[in-house]
Amino acid sequence: MTEEGASSSQSRTIVTDVLNGGDRDQGGRPGGRPGGQHELGHKTGAAHQTVSTGSGIRDKVNIRMPADGAYLSVLRTATAGLAARLDFTLDEIEDMRIAVDEACAMLLSQAIPGSDLDCDFVLGHAAMTVCVPVTCLAPRVPAGDTFAWTVLTALAGSVDAQVGPGDVLTIVLRKSRDSSRSV
Repeated sequence: MTEEGASSSQSRTIVTDVLNGGDRDQGGRPGGRPGGQHELGHKTGAAHQTVSTGSGIRDKVNIRMPADGAYLSVLRTATAGLAARLDFTLDEIEDMRIAVDEACAMLLSQAIPGSDLDCDFVLGHAAMTVCVPVTCLAPRVPAGDTFAWTVLTALAGSVDAQVGPGDVLTIVLRKSRDSSRSV
């Protein structure tokens, strides 16, 4: 797994590409699969949705990996680590781990085999927004009146799903840290 950061006065972006396995070309730049299909920090294929959370952005983290359930443990671990950075309680961290896992499971059931799952984490001062888009053959927004959707909303706080250009199905989760406690 490789990471690269780019600093600015407003936020820092960390990009992780699970597909590349940390390979770099002769110039030290991120490598990719044979044929240069993937390059760290560059989106290929489906259109990508930008998550806007206002001026309170601390960090942005992107994880790209194959749309395969075998890799969901990477997202669960990353979610827990990022939520901990925001001083979420242990219960809030576990809720987000489960919510991201459930949202991805909903998406993977519709994903085109062999496609990528991009998971964007936007960390605010007291909130985390997670945007997970995946390309589908015939995308369907999950029904909002199901038990799974109700549980997802209870865990994450705010949940939205939409179909965008290029048959991209996106689920966006947003959870705020409990404001009743001091940090």
